Amino acid sequence: MPPVRRVRPTDAARVRAIRLEMLADSPLAFLETLADAAARPHAEFAARVAGMSTGTRTAAFVAEVDGRVVGHAGGQAAHGQPGVSVVFAVYLSPDWRGSGLLAALVDAVAAWSRAAGRPELMLEVVVGNDRAVRAYERLGFVDTGVRVTHPTVPILRELQMARRA
Repeated sequence: MPPVRRVRPTDAARVRAIRLEMLADSPLAFLETLADAAARPHAEFAARVAGMSTGTRTAAFVAEVDGRVVGHAGGQAAHGQPGVSVVFAVYLSPDWRGSGLLAALVDAVAAWSRAAGRPELMLEVVVGNDRAVRAYERLGFVDTGVRVTHPTVPILRELQMARRA
């Protein structure tokens, strides 16, 4: 199992590569298009990665094998919900799905969230993405019953899941 660690500013190119992979592989699961991400200047992307490398408001964690990021998960303080971190941009390269790496990435986000004083995790999954729902259920997430409109594809709905960090 590759180790999971918080991103570093020097990871920008590798994190960008997995971002483009995740958008190509699962375009409805994330909040931007592949074209938008690919068009973003590297300096802007590098600044975003650097911002997630420290602090308690937002963070990203990666797993790397032979210089290639194969797993990613982010966390950010939930707006208007003290004590809650939103888990976002969770992705595993296909070869790593079912390996246990998802749990390690979510555990890293959870530890960061607890250290920041936020004992709850929340995430949203597109309704119908049953594989992801089952994977999150195995990690202790439960469906809260809340449904929200997908932020970029309004005909889709997302279900909210939560668990203790």
